[in-house]
Amino acid sequence: MNIFRGHALPCHPSEYQIDSECCPKCLPGSQVETDCTEFRSTSCLSCTEGTFINHPTGRRQCYSCTICDAGRIKTSCTTTSDTVCEPLEGFYCLNSTEDGCMSAQRHTLCQPGQYISQKGTALTDTECSDCSAGTYSDGTFPSCRPHTQCESMNLQLIKAGTVSTDAQCGEQSSNPTGIVIGVVVGAVIFYLFIICTVVRRDGFFYN
Repeated sequence: MNIFRGHALPCHPSEYQIDSECCPKCLPGSQVETDCTEFRSTSCLSCTEGTFINHPTGRRQCYSCTICDAGRIKTSCTTTSDTVCEPLEGFYCLNSTEDGCMSAQRHTLCQPGQYISQKGTALTDTECSDCSAGTYSDGTFPSCRPHTQCESMNLQLIKAGTVSTDAQCGEQSSNPTGIVIGVVVGAVIFYLFIICTVVRRDGFFYN
């Protein structure tokens, strides 16, 4: 009876075909140990640790559980469901599924002159925005910072700031022209003093 039914009709969704027989599928969490015959039903065997089957099946071998990176297991594997992994820190999921993430990509790194306007998550990428004039960021700041105002700290501007670097300040220096003049005047006075001393000593001055 079963032989003729196997040839004449397709098997029911809850069955699988072996030769001319339509055998009952094993339940989720188990694999086929022995196919059915005209006289006995399918014999099933539970999946071993580290394997699973999440749907009725006629397979003779359970699937291997997915292995996540260390510390990234969202849901552990069971005999009826696969492991669910989370993206690593610094990555976001590209292809999300009901059971987890199929593939992930590293978050975008903002460039110098940009700030992180939206921090990346496990599901979204990082968003970057440009700094405006008078501000700067090295690419890791959550907002652009204003350039240091050297004058307000009684310091001298050594190097102007850019969108990626802060202004560089230094101690106020004396006027170099004044220093040169002072040195020259001092040298002249010293020279005249030496001349006068020599002249007086040698008696070159007469009444």
